[in-house]
Amino acid sequence: MDNIDITKKNAKINGSSARQDNSFRQAPDTHRTLNAYQRHGRTTAIDDHSDLQVLKRIKRYLLPKGFVISQDLLVEMVAGYDISDPLADALAADGIRFAKPLQQCILHKKIDDTLLHNPAFNALTEQFSSHPTWFDPKLAQIGAIAYRRYPLMLIWLLRNVALMAGYSIPALSLPLIQTGALMHDALPRLMRTYAYILAVSEHPQLNSSSYNNRQPIEQVLAIGSEGWRQSIQVRQIHTLVRQNLLKSKGKAAKDVISNADQHHHPDGSWNTDYWGIPINQTDMIATHLQFSLLIMRGLRLLGARISSEEAEGILHLWNLASYWMGVDLQRLPKDEAACWEWLYTYLSIQQLDFKMGQPLAKALHDLPRQLMGEDNRRGRFVEMVNASVTRTLVGDDIGDGLGLPKSKFRFGVLSSVPILFALDTARQHNQSMAEKLEAFRAKRQDNMNWWLKKNDDYYK
Repeated sequence: MDNIDITKKNAKINGSSARQDNSFRQAPDTHRTLNAYQRHGRTTAIDDHSDLQVLKRIKRYLLPKGFVISQDLLVEMVAGYDISDPLADALAADGIRFAKPLQQCILHKKIDDTLLHNPAFNALTEQFSSHPTWFDPKLAQIGAIAYRRYPLMLIWLLRNVALMAGYSIPALSLPLIQTGALMHDALPRLMRTYAYILAVSEHPQLNSSSYNNRQPIEQVLAIGSEGWRQSIQVRQIHTLVRQNLLKSKGKAAKDVISNADQHHHPDGSWNTDYWGIPINQTDMIATHLQFSLLIMRGLRLLGARISSEEAEGILHLWNLASYWMGVDLQRLPKDEAACWEWLYTYLSIQQLDFKMGQPLAKALHDLPRQLMGEDNRRGRFVEMVNASVTRTLVGDDIGDGLGLPKSKFRFGVLSSVPILFALDTARQHNQSMAEKLEAFRAKRQDNMNWWLKKNDDYYK
């Protein structure tokens, strides 16, 4: 086994004691034996931060009584650190950018002669040409309708739960830091991510006025739809980022990470022994659950009435999107209960480093006043609301670690619970009210797409 650093067994991570630096790990303790799954430096023992608030909440409310982490899942999860996206990586190794020719081949039956007999390109063509047999479009549409029903909550949860929660995990934040994503171009990156979850959840019942009278799609994630197109684009971007990091082209972390030895090799290339391959199978599943499971849970906590069938539909919807982005379907957890077990296991063994995530968190947190002006009261209020969402739904320990402000009125965000619950109840029992709420949703969604309408051809 490589001579790697390991996390301090009793490192405190909550409250003001979360003073991690980038030497969060110490030299191996000769009196302590590493478990077999700890062959990467990023992997801690399963009890190293069991006092993390989010883990306590998952275990208390969302896992079966007496739950014990599965050793088989641990082994599979850690093995996934060293597996990326073989098909896309093979094309990138040959210098092929596949997104545009793949779309041309499938939609217009045009193919470059140099790709005609390329096995990786042909495999991708087969994957994107039709829906897999397991995909149920009716179930996916049920999920998409529920997912898109609450536009304000959706972007709240994307930025303040899905993204912020991930910033405490260096395995997820380091690729963003080294490429400069979400740190130097926080607004475009946030809105592009937002555009992607909108594209994935686009469904036939959406009011077409939100898209400048564009005709509604016939099926969720239809072949040729915006969600389909963006899944191809995101997969290519992930592949290029992965290749650049492995080739030592990720330089944006300079002056952000003080102790860089564990983060990359002396030549600047990615430290695969320590972190696994960048944007690997396991981390992609974690991202899948950020956009599906965590947002769905946040909607429920804020008062949304999401049925079991709608929850199943949301996960089913994102299963296809993740499959198209290169995730091995066999590795995805099969239902909501399995998703919580997977996420609890993943969070239990991830090295935490709040200091590394702080630049990303600050860039995202500061957006309202950057847009509205440093002295704008509304901007300061929006920032406090955003921080309150993170602290209330994720935990004060992560909020403190990322340096988010703390308001004594932070639980005010929970005032949405009775309001949203009442509106959902009225929608379910009154058709006229349902139509009015849908009109309001469409207008609100259109207003929230202001950046995309200025900068993205699809939303103009």
